[in-house]
Amino acid sequence: MEGGGARRGREAYERLTAEEMDEQRRQNVAYQYLCRLEEAKRWMEACLKEELPSPVELEESIRNGVLLAKLGHCFAPSVVPLKKIYDVEQLRYQATGLHFRHTDNINFWLSAIAHIGLPSTFFPETTDIYDKKNMPRVIYCIHALSLFLFRLGLAPQIHDLYGKVKFTAEELSNMASELAKYGLQLPAFGKIGGILANELSVDEAAVHAAVLAINEAVERGVVEDTFTALQNPSALLGNLREPLAAIYQELLAQAKMEKAANARNHDDRESQDIYDYYLSQAEIQGNINHVNVRGALEVIDDALERQSSEALLEALQDPALALQGLRRNFADWYLTQLSSDREQKAQELGLVELLEKEEVQAAVAVANVKGDQQQAMLQAVQRINRAIQRGAAADTVKELMSPAAQLPPVYPSASAVYQQELAVLQQQQGELGQEELFVAVEMLSAVVLINRALEARDASSFWSSLRSPATGLAKVEEENAERYFDALVELRQVRGIDGAFLSWNDLQATVSQVNTRVQEETDQVLAVSLINEALDQGSSEKTLSALLLPTAGLEDVSLPIAPRYHFLLVAAKRHKAQVTGDPGAVLWLEEIRQGVLRANQDTHTAQRMALGVAAINQAIKEGKAAQTERVLRNPAVALRGVVLDCASGYQQALEGAVAKKQHPGDTALWVQHSMKDGTAYYLHLQTFQGTWEQPPSCCLNTSHLTWEEIQSAVTKVTAAHDRQQLWKAHVGFIIRLQARLRGFLVRQKFAEGSHFLRTRLPAVIKIQAHWRGYRQRKIYLEQLQYFKANLDAIVKIQAWARMWAARRRYLRRLRYFQRNVDSVVKIQAFFRAKKVRDDYRMLVHAAHPPLSVVRRFTHLLNQSQQDFSAEVELLKLQEEVVRKIRSNQELEQDLNLMDIKIGLLVKNRITLQEVISHCKKLTRKNKEQLSDMIVLDKQKGLKSLSKEKRQKLEAYQHLFYLLQTQPIYLAKLIFQMPQNKTTKFMEAVIFSLYNYASNLREAYLLLQLFKTALQEEIESKVEHPQDVVTGNPTVVRLVVRFYRNERGQSALREILGKVIQDVLEDKVLSVHTDPVHLYKSWINQNEAQTGQRSHLPYDVTPEQALSHPEVQRRLDISLRNLLAMTEKFLVAITSSVDQIPYGMRYVAKVLKTTLAEKFPDATDSEVYKAMGNLLYYRFLNPAVVAPDAFDIVTMAAGGTLAAPQRHTLGAVAQLLQHAAAGKTFSGESWHLRVLNDYLEETHLKFRKFIYRACQVPEPEERFAMDEYSDMVAVAKPVVYITVGELINTHRLLVEHQDWIAPNPQDPLHQLLEDLGELPTISDLIGENIAADGHLDLSKLEVSLTLKNKFEGLEADTDDTNTQSLLLSTKQMLADLILFHPGDSLEEILSLSAPRQQEAAHKRLMYQRQACEAQTPEPLRRYRSLMAHSLLPLAEKQRRVFRNLRRLESLGLVSASDSYQALVDELAKDIRNQRRHRQRRKAELVKLQATFQGLSAKTAFCEEQGDYYSQYLRSCLDHLAPRSKSSGKGKKQPSLHYTAAQLLEKGVLLEIEDLPASHFRNVIFDITPGDEAGKFEVNAKFLGVDMERFQLHYQDLLQLQYEGVAVMKLFNKARVNVNLLIFLLNKKFLRK
Repeated sequence: MEGGGARRGREAYERLTAEEMDEQRRQNVAYQYLCRLEEAKRWMEACLKEELPSPVELEESIRNGVLLAKLGHCFAPSVVPLKKIYDVEQLRYQATGLHFRHTDNINFWLSAIAHIGLPSTFFPETTDIYDKKNMPRVIYCIHALSLFLFRLGLAPQIHDLYGKVKFTAEELSNMASELAKYGLQLPAFGKIGGILANELSVDEAAVHAAVLAINEAVERGVVEDTFTALQNPSALLGNLREPLAAIYQELLAQAKMEKAANARNHDDRESQDIYDYYLSQAEIQGNINHVNVRGALEVIDDALERQSSEALLEALQDPALALQGLRRNFADWYLTQLSSDREQKAQELGLVELLEKEEVQAAVAVANVKGDQQQAMLQAVQRINRAIQRGAAADTVKELMSPAAQLPPVYPSASAVYQQELAVLQQQQGELGQEELFVAVEMLSAVVLINRALEARDASSFWSSLRSPATGLAKVEEENAERYFDALVELRQVRGIDGAFLSWNDLQATVSQVNTRVQEETDQVLAVSLINEALDQGSSEKTLSALLLPTAGLEDVSLPIAPRYHFLLVAAKRHKAQVTGDPGAVLWLEEIRQGVLRANQDTHTAQRMALGVAAINQAIKEGKAAQTERVLRNPAVALRGVVLDCASGYQQALEGAVAKKQHPGDTALWVQHSMKDGTAYYLHLQTFQGTWEQPPSCCLNTSHLTWEEIQSAVTKVTAAHDRQQLWKAHVGFIIRLQARLRGFLVRQKFAEGSHFLRTRLPAVIKIQAHWRGYRQRKIYLEQLQYFKANLDAIVKIQAWARMWAARRRYLRRLRYFQRNVDSVVKIQAFFRAKKVRDDYRMLVHAAHPPLSVVRRFTHLLNQSQQDFSAEVELLKLQEEVVRKIRSNQELEQDLNLMDIKIGLLVKNRITLQEVISHCKKLTRKNKEQLSDMIVLDKQKGLKSLSKEKRQKLEAYQHLFYLLQTQPIYLAKLIFQMPQNKTTKFMEAVIFSLYNYASNLREAYLLLQLFKTALQEEIESKVEHPQDVVTGNPTVVRLVVRFYRNERGQSALREILGKVIQDVLEDKVLSVHTDPVHLYKSWINQNEAQTGQRSHLPYDVTPEQALSHPEVQRRLDISLRNLLAMTEKFLVAITSSVDQIPYGMRYVAKVLKTTLAEKFPDATDSEVYKAMGNLLYYRFLNPAVVAPDAFDIVTMAAGGTLAAPQRHTLGAVAQLLQHAAAGKTFSGESWHLRVLNDYLEETHLKFRKFIYRACQVPEPEERFAMDEYSDMVAVAKPVVYITVGELINTHRLLVEHQDWIAPNPQDPLHQLLEDLGELPTISDLIGENIAADGHLDLSKLEVSLTLKNKFEGLEADTDDTNTQSLLLSTKQMLADLILFHPGDSLEEILSLSAPRQQEAAHKRLMYQRQACEAQTPEPLRRYRSLMAHSLLPLAEKQRRVFRNLRRLESLGLVSASDSYQALVDELAKDIRNQRRHRQRRKAELVKLQATFQGLSAKTAFCEEQGDYYSQYLRSCLDHLAPRSKSSGKGKKQPSLHYTAAQLLEKGVLLEIEDLPASHFRNVIFDITPGDEAGKFEVNAKFLGVDMERFQLHYQDLLQLQYEGVAVMKLFNKARVNVNLLIFLLNKKFLRK
């Protein structure tokens, strides 16, 4: 509604009735007040720099005084500090509403406006704001305040918006009702300027005259006259500046014109005065101040441009700016800070703009702070230098720790370190500056931290300090951190207590040492790896090269010993691989060092041995026995058994050995010596040089005795000598030895005899057996003869003895059992029951029950034939449903395609009529115009009939179907938006998407969204169950708000309506429980009855009040009334569980389940508190407290609840709230402790009520929805959504898609990719509609028929086969377990069953065959599983064994655990047998209903398809050639055009490989076919038929639909599709 609306109806004013005129007046007043609210809102937004609620909500939002207090802080911060504003973030207000402390905010604001001098005439009362008694008065005060502050230059000017803003009819009506409800008159907002002028303590007439003169001068437009009028002292204007006179004139003229224009928009011209058109004194002063400030800011900008600190300081001191805190000595700081702010603002805006006054003030404050900090820092640095010079470590540290010095943290415990190091630095460099101190202190502090960490042995703190850049250490490697730590700890220990503190140099030196050591170790590791690689390559040269590497650190490596090094190291490596079992084992450095040492030792030993053997050979040749004996005893040769007395014997034996090896002409000089490890050592007899490798092309000396030969000769000689000496020394011993030998020979002979007997043991045994048998038979025959002689007596004795013993035992046990027969029975029953219970408990609770337990209950799996038939029928129905769904999808696709074809035909006909109406003939001039006109829906929007728009529409339909049916996306999206936008998003988009739950499907899906969102919120945002109660969960708030709509209100009315009406009708009911109130009412009543003032004090404490018996009596009456009324409410609530909306109850159930899952340790009390908070406190309690707000009771127009009634309801609500939360009275409410027992009882009732409220079925059962519901539905779901909501939803999904759908394969990403870029409004509604500027395009609605892009149940054949295989295997295995006694599956499958079990199994098979014969024929082909159950037991064993192998290959079972998974499946089947039958029955019913629905849908689609086909034929019949009045009509008319003619019409574009000059020789004949819509095109060149082409009209329309403008004929001719369609329509379309 606009302000001029009333004026346009003024001509008809006289014709209006009185009621109409009153209504119009109320509407005008409401509109005027809403405009004032909007003006106040925008002015406050400009002052507070934050967004405020809409005008209709502004009154409610300022009741808590927070916004007003913030406004007071803007212009009077000393009066209203931010920290004194109560509930500045309004969290308390949003949670619990108004609080009495909110009045403090209002009082702060009133103090602020009084402080700045606003006349008290405008002041509202606190109750006007807090109790909303006179809100227009408050808005009036805000307007006056804005003008007053504008005059002072402290705030911008408020703007008149009358007639410039629009409000809905509902907003106007609500505001008119609100104003009429309180009976308030609007203040004269237009008189504010005059009233402010009148409030000045001067001559009002003089001021008025001066102001009028200024306005008249402004109207004349003469600058000098205006400035003269402004200088009139009576106008009371200040800060006038002559250079700005022209700007004063311009701005005042503009403000006056704007004010006059606004005044002309008002309807009540009769009540207007001169100040409605003229500027007031305050407005003039405000505009002057604005110009002065603007000029001062320009001077500041010029000074910044020139970078002149003096000019800047002078500009900042301008009184117009009234800047605070300016200091002359900080001019350079101001220049730096303001220049920085100016550059930053220019970068943000992209152009250079003047700084605002607030920005300049802020920059001055920042510069002051920086300057103060700099001065304090310089002073602190001077004090530090003086302290260092004095040498007092404590004073130095104290000054270093001063915040003014701006130095890094200092640690007093290391004061001596700081003093010592800084003193040295000061001696080197003189007085230290702040930067030098900063670097030095930072480094020293880091060193102190490192020493602390070393002392505390804290490795993590040590490393964080060591690698800190502040430490300044070079080449600190992270991988060496532990070694640094160990090395430094060791260094501290070495130095002891006196030198425990490590300096920076110590740290750097240690780090360098560790790095060097690590590098050496690294090099050694590399050398070791090279040595191992050389050993693997088998080359002694490479091994030697690797051993000679300096990094290996090996000593005494010699070139001649290389083969020995290689041999020993290879052997050592091979041995290590064998010991460790690791073929890739390598030698370590110590092992290599030992191998080198051993090789050197072996070489030295071999060299000495070879030289000794050569000396022996030389001595033998010389023939000197003594010399030979001496060299034989050479230790290097290591000969064994050399005796001094055998020298001649050695000489003789060795000479004999040499003589045997002597070969004539043997002059070779190389000798080979065999070592113990099988290697050979070679020695040259002249040079005496040895080697481990055989020299090339060398011959070995064969006459030279080797060490083995010499040792053999020596051994023989020594042995002969030893024997001779032995015989001489041991004659007695030899005699004893001979005796022993003779004994040995005798024993040997005896052993031979024993051996002879043992080798013939059977014969010996046989002989002995014959002898023993003979003796035993003799004794036996004698006894037998005796028994036979006394046979009767023996039999009788034995019989009596056995009978007596057996009877005695039997009678004894029988008498015992008879005495305890009851106990025996009980014991037997107990043991049997215990065994069964234990087995069943194990079956139910054990994760893997044993086979023996499963066998005990396997008989329960003996399903009837009906069970198995039901299973097979279920599989059959599932297969048929899937097949039917696929069939319906194909039918729907065909229908969509036919729908597009029909649309193309119809649209083509409409387009053709438009084209014909514009152009009657296709010519060269209009061919482009016609081509554009005939394109279908070129400028239409989302619903246009083109492939691109169709795909866009389908993409949105697929997207919103996914959002509607998969609630997880919207649930996550809700929590990605700010909380203040969540409600708007829910109402604007989500509730629209679900059609406000208008039908069962949308109600079910919306409830699924609430469930998913609640689970998401609890999982991500709730840390304790109590947070649901104390906080304001978004989902809970939305659920309660949604279910309190009309349906929720009717439920509240049914539950609470009667009891609330009883309260309202009871005029004498009193439930006051405040002792002081009861005391005062008693005093007042006595004084009113007696007419005398009471002698009792009026102001007392609760304790003093309760000391009077009358107060106690009245309190007891109130408490009884309260309990009686509360009990009525409690009964009404607890007995109306079914009246609560199902959605509320289900959300409570989800809340309970989700909290229990996330907080398993939470008590039931905590969970029930959260549920009670939802059901009672949030849903029911507000209706109890304020029934008039929820239409629970019927109120008269303008009527409200009386204060006693509202107090009574509040008291009842408080008591119920305490009971629901399980709280009791204590503390200040000690006098109500008598109610605690009632509260505890009521709390238990509430617990039962909440428990019953949560006992609701799942939504699937409640709304009869399942996964087939959308597939069965004939009508697709349709939602209506505005274009703005569509684009906003698309944008939000694109912005948050990575959070909503983190999986890249999520369908949401594919659908958003199908949509492409975010469209504009014109893209969705069309350019022709977008061109209409009178419409709010974002509110245009579009309908979306939701479709599932991913619809269809793909039947998993492999999965079905696997299930069948598993089912068959379990069936056969159950039979095997039942009839086979094996203890494990391996035994059952490998061993044959006993015959009795085979017979029992056959009897069962006969019974099954009998049932099979009764099976209906249609189900026979699904009986393959049943056929397996009829097999013999042995065949079942083979089948089960084979099936287990297949199941194991599929990963379902494992032979490693004896196929326990299959036994577990059988146990699960036994446990779930009953539930399985119930689920199977329900699934059968559901599938049957689904199949019927799919069949009905199939019939509908087929019928629709037939209708579409018929309609298509009828459309195509219009393309038949026009009949002529003459002729027989037998020959079909045809068109004849040359290529040149078609080129001129634009139909033909070109013919490949044919010049345009030959086009006249090409003729095209277009002849209609026998079937409508088909044409035959015949091309001739020079009269000769060249090509024929079948042209289908629908194909052309399809090309046009897909946006193809050009097509080819005969693969040569390129034609314009649009103009070809036009030509065919024009010539063949029947009118």
